[in-house]
Amino acid sequence: MTRWIRSRAVRRAASLAALALAVAGCGVRGTSVPVDAGGAPSRVSCMAPEEATSSAAPGTQRVPVYLVCGSTLVSVGRTVPRPPGVPGSGDELPAARTLLAELQRPPSADEIRAGFSTDLPRSLRVDGPRAGDAPEALRLSVEPADLPSFALAQLVCTYGRSVALGRAGGALLGGPGDATVHRYDCSPDVLANPDTAQHAGWGDPQAEES
Repeated sequence: MTRWIRSRAVRRAASLAALALAVAGCGVRGTSVPVDAGGAPSRVSCMAPEEATSSAAPGTQRVPVYLVCGSTLVSVGRTVPRPPGVPGSGDELPAARTLLAELQRPPSADEIRAGFSTDLPRSLRVDGPRAGDAPEALRLSVEPADLPSFALAQLVCTYGRSVALGRAGGALLGGPGDATVHRYDCSPDVLANPDTAQHAGWGDPQAEES
């Protein structure tokens, strides 16, 4: 009986030694303390939250702005004051500034839970065209190429698809210097991969939209 107990103890010790070697071979350090690895990583929905009201209040309008979600851009509806003027009249600067302010505003709690964020610097400013620019050109306080790639993509898609600005997919942007403004297109590739905003040749330089 004693011999059987000893034999069983030897087999158990051998099994434990083999298990320890297997764990070490996998690069995992054994421990006698239970480890809580936490829950599985949560996934964001990238679904824009719906507002309580289905229509905008008098004097306001719903506009799309493009926020970052994961590694893409997604359109989110925001209610903003209705800007003065008529789209395409050449006086869209108030609308452009309102859209920029929305991109700079921190996402709401619901938007954060859905996975949204924004890369637009709070210090960025926008002005209208200068002499020699096309009427629809917008001048930023920094060169577009000097913006973070996601911020530039957000700005291009928000401006480029804005009905308030009379746009149809492209934005004509320049910086504070004397360089010619460039047209930047909000293409499906840019929405799927905003980093392409910094690639050479993404926007064709031209003085006016074709």
